[in-house]
Formats: sequence, structure tokens, C-alpha cells
Amino acid sequence: MKRILFILLATLSTAVCSAGTDAMSNSKVRKETRFLTDKMAYELNLNTEQYNDVYEINYDFISGVRYVMDDVLLGYEWALNRYYDYLDVRNDDLRWVLSSRQYNRFMQAEYFYRPIYTSGNRWYFRVYITYTNHNHFYFPRPYHYRTYVGGHYRTHYNNTSYYRGRYKHPHYNGAYRIRDNKSYTTHRRSDFGSVTVRPGSSREPSRDDVYTTRRSSSGSNRSTTTGTTRRESTNSNATNGTNSSRTNSERTNSSSSRNSGSTRSNSSTRSSSTRSSSNSDTKSNTNSSRRSTTGKSSGAERKESSSSSVRSSSGSSTRSSGTSSTRSSSSGSSTRSSGDRR
Repeated sequence: MKRILFILLATLSTAVCSAGTDAMSNSKVRKETRFLTDKMAYELNLNTEQYNDVYEINYDFISGVRYVMDDVLLGYEWALNRYYDYLDVRNDDLRWVLSSRQYNRFMQAEYFYRPIYTSGNRWYFRVYITYTNHNHFYFPRPYHYRTYVGGHYRTHYNNTSYYRGRYKHPHYNGAYRIRDNKSYTTHRRSDFGSVTVRPGSSREPSRDDVYTTRRSSSGSNRSTTTGTTRRESTNSNATNGTNSSRTNSERTNSSSSRNSGSTRSNSSTRSSSTRSSSNSDTKSNTNSSRRSTTGKSSGAERKESSSSSVRSSSGSSTRSSGTSSTRSSSSGSSTRSSGDRR
């Protein structure tokens, strides 16, 4: 029974020590960073300022390598080289924070100097081999435990260490880079001896969506924030463009409506002018025809009246001559009768 419990505890311990990238959330990055920094502060006797700065440096390292460790386990040599690049940057930053004596002690402890190793198809932190109680901490959390997200990483400072010149104590000036060390092959075999390196995998794939120079949680947050701002800006610009295009189209439609309205009004005016001119021409032609007709009719009436007056005058004269001849005949007859009587 005790053996079974021991196996279960060992399995649980391995699961807790494991830091697979699938489970490496931001909260786990902070927890792993705090545990490693706490043990470094305990063994190297760090002061408060050093403790806070070492937390930042360890956070940047762990937050960065979690994105390449899957490819390290798959045996890609470029991922192994990238891991040691992150490690050399981290050790260089620590060189400016720790004193020369502290840094020598730091390099002698493999679980500090080379904190990650692989076993089988998993990767782990070496510090858990020495400090088995994963919930024990010697010091409280750093003051920026929940707020630091990589703002002091060197890519924000022209690839120069942010911590250089912040401390006045003597710094370590010896060799510290593992990639440049003669024992690099030995160190890599000790760290990732269980990894079978794939032949021809030294060249990193040239894809924009794989890894960048800085792939930490801060970079993720920054890229997310920047991406959101750019999307909002893009959406805002697209909305503004849509609104402006709508406004322009409305203005165009309005101007088109106005132009069509003015064209219609001009057409109406022209057509009405044409109609009025044609009506006036028609009226003038009608009046002219009426006048000519009236003139002709009045001329005919005048001719008829003159002929009728001639006729009447001739009739009158005929009548009067008839009357006078009647009168003369009657007077002659009367004269004749009076002579007979005599």
C-alpha cells in the first residue's frame, strides 16, 4: 500500500513539475517564475531590488521558451538553438543584476544556470529536483507579480539590456554564453539528451505565423492589444470609409438628384417654353387665319351689300319710273276724258 501511494505521489509530482506548452498558461508562467526566483533569492541572498529584477528576467525567459519547447521535443535543431538564444539573453541580463560573487554561485548551480531539461517526451524545471515542496516559498510575491508582462525585455530597448548600469557593484566579466562555450555540445546533451535531433532541421521555417524574435506572454498580450487596436482602428477606418463612401454616395445621389431635378426643371421649363411658344405661334396663326377669314368675309359682305344697294337703287328707280309713267298715263287719260266731255 505504501508503495502504491509513493508511486501515485511520484506521478503527481512529475505532473506538477511538467511544464508542457499545452498547460503553460500565463498564470502558470507566473507561478513557475516565482518558484525559480524565490529559490535563487534564498541561495544567492538577493536584496529586494534584485529579487524584483530577477523575477522579471526569469519571467521573460520562461514566457519565451514555452513557445519553442514543443519543437525541441520533436527534435528540430533550430528550436534547440532558439532555446539557447533565450537562455543566453537571460543569463546576460542576470549578469548586470547579480554581483560577481553571486553570479559565480549562480553558474555553479545547474538548476539555476540551465534550468530546463527533458526526459522522455516531456520537459521539466531542474529546480524541482532540489526543492521538492512545490508550494513552499521563502519570500512573498514580487510587487509586480500580476502586472509585469515583459515590458523590460531588451527588444524594447534596441536589444540592449534594460538592467545594465542599474547597479554599482562589480559585475561578472567572464564567459557566460552557452552557445559560445566549448562545452556547448556537452551541455546540450545533458539538457536534451533524450531528444533525437532530426537531420536537416537546423534551418528555421520562414513562416510569419510560427515564431518571432519575441514570443512571450507580454508579446502575446502586446500583439493581442495591438491587433485589437489595429482591428478597431481598421474597423473604425472601414466604418469611416463606409460612412464617407455612403456620405459621398448620398452627396452624389443628392447632387445627381439635384442635377436631375434641375435637368427636369430645365426640361420642364424648356418644354413649357416650347409649348408656350408653340401655343403662341398657334394662336398667332389662328388669329392670322381668323383675321384673313374675317377680312375675306367682310369683303364679300361689302360686295354683297353694294350689289344689293345697286339692286335696290335700280329697283327703286324702276319703280319710280314705272310710277311716273303710270302717273303720266293716268294724267293723259284724264286729260283725254275731260276733252271728250267738252
